[in-house]
Amino acid sequence: MSLDNRPVYTGGCQCGAVRFRVEGALGDASICHCRMCQKASGNFYLPLVSVRGARVEWTRGEPKRFRSSSAAWRGFCAECGTPLTFEAPDGMALAIAAFDDPAGIAPTIQWGTEAKLPYVDTIPKLPGEDTMADIGSAPYLAELVSYQHPDHDTDQWPPEERS
Repeated sequence: MSLDNRPVYTGGCQCGAVRFRVEGALGDASICHCRMCQKASGNFYLPLVSVRGARVEWTRGEPKRFRSSSAAWRGFCAECGTPLTFEAPDGMALAIAAFDDPAGIAPTIQWGTEAKLPYVDTIPKLPGEDTMADIGSAPYLAELVSYQHPDHDTDQWPPEERS
């Protein structure tokens, strides 16, 4: 919480070149299945949360923007490509998974369902395994060192010792 008891959220891209801070209540959280969101995220759909009415500050770097339509811009990290924003005349939304703690930002509606991929609803029925369960076929996992930015603000990134 901020000094005036408004909620504070932080987040950023995978590499840490772009970080943000949101002060104030988040708006509607949704997922969008439209083809434009699929391509912008490189995924089946794009989870977004409105920050209209909240104060957004870019605390490290700033997204590069692509004009994806006559009404919208998409912000992303120019270094690692992480999708970060959807910006339209009615406000900005941030990618939910870009937040440091996305677990508490649950979507409440789906948009663009005309482009929903036919298998999306069956994904929860697929068998699931922890990442390390694949160590037999992917032994590199045992010695993997992540260069991903941690899920919290840092004074300096990347760390000097990283090569």
